[in-house]
Amino acid sequence: MPSISLQGAASVSSRRRLALWTVLTAQLMLQMDFLIVLVALPRIQQDLGFSPAALSWVPNAFALAFGGLLLLGGRLGDMIGQVRVFRLGLTIFVLASLLGGLAQTPGVLVAARLLQGIGAALAAPSVLALVTVMARDEAERARGLSLFIAVSSIGAASGLILGGVLTDFLSWRWSLLINVPVGLVVVALIGRLVAETSPKPSRLDLGGAVTATLGSVGLVHGFIHAAESGWGNLGTLLSFCIAAVLFTAFFRIEARHKTPLLDLGLLRDRPRRAALAVMGLIVGMHFAVLFMLVQFLQRVLGFSPLMAGLAYVPLTVTVFAVTHFVPRLVGRFGPRVLLIAGSVLVAISLLLLALMDESSRYFPGVLMPLLVHAVGIALVFAPGTVAIMQGVADAHAGTASGLLQMDQQIGGALGIAVIAAVYARGAEPGHFTPGLSTSFLAAAAIALVAAMLALGALKHMRGESRSTQGSTP
Repeated sequence: MPSISLQGAASVSSRRRLALWTVLTAQLMLQMDFLIVLVALPRIQQDLGFSPAALSWVPNAFALAFGGLLLLGGRLGDMIGQVRVFRLGLTIFVLASLLGGLAQTPGVLVAARLLQGIGAALAAPSVLALVTVMARDEAERARGLSLFIAVSSIGAASGLILGGVLTDFLSWRWSLLINVPVGLVVVALIGRLVAETSPKPSRLDLGGAVTATLGSVGLVHGFIHAAESGWGNLGTLLSFCIAAVLFTAFFRIEARHKTPLLDLGLLRDRPRRAALAVMGLIVGMHFAVLFMLVQFLQRVLGFSPLMAGLAYVPLTVTVFAVTHFVPRLVGRFGPRVLLIAGSVLVAISLLLLALMDESSRYFPGVLMPLLVHAVGIALVFAPGTVAIMQGVADAHAGTASGLLQMDQQIGGALGIAVIAAVYARGAEPGHFTPGLSTSFLAAAAIALVAAMLALGALKHMRGESRSTQGSTP
């Protein structure tokens, strides 16, 4: 009998481990999706005929849908069950990946990326929830969260490299098609391995989700249309007007809804608003750097997609290294000082990138600015998260976390759209470097705006900074 019990316990333990790694595999896939496609952008542009400005829709369609619907995905998981919503989201993501991998026109690929973002927005919030509910005690919960963070970091770092491998040795299409077999296995296993969570019925704020997402799409479309048709064009002005109307409707819906996706009380705190603005602007400039630089590496320096992916490894390693020291720096100086320093370093890195031309080489022309950029974003991301989450009640922690992720995704999409629009105005057919300097100078100016916003909020955080400093061991 003891041997049977031990075998049963071992079987349950193995099942739990398999369930955890099944969920984390989905997290890895979702984290990699944005960057794995990024390396393939020059090949996608060549094969499908995207214009320089329209190419930004390939990453942006995903980011906008993902960011705009994240809060809705989290709420749906609570309402009807995390496993059910996870499987639905992942199924949509897999089918959209198949559609994108087979796309023959720009419109079909952008539509597929939009559907991928919708699927990811439904699945991603349930990943963390399932990691938490599967744990039997605090030790297992801590272990699961550590693995979740590690997998998220690996996904962000390895997406560029895997995208380069697939694009180089197979085709850019496999950067999308690889999701199909992996996703199908996860969808098939998750229902067998993880018990459904208890539904918590509530009113669904569908209007808030739709207006937030479509408003963001309208804003990005306005910038891209301006690059191609001019700022005074009727279509450009109409896009911005529609975006303004939709965002106004979003805030009115949130103010009146009994269970809003976004608790507007979180935005009444001035330092938190400033931190969200700084985070959105710097993430936007970071995404813009990734978007522009991967094209420079391949089109000007002649890097293969794989070499372009490997070229970002120093950035990733530096971010990891600096992030290790950030908690102590936050404890000593407070988040706002680091936000100012990080934003200034990002601006300096962008000014250095603006010096690149046809004669530039990876070292020092690209590598040195990239290292400065890495230190800058490391000094913004963690302190920005602290500043946004600081003072949030436990009851609103989930909403605040969703707001942070939405801010990053939509900020990233807008950053790419703005910088791509600036670049497109100076671009010349057949050449990549014209317009590059102006686009990076514009990005540097935006990063300095983020630094000024952080500086303006610093005086409101001094008391909290001293309190934080005093509580640090």
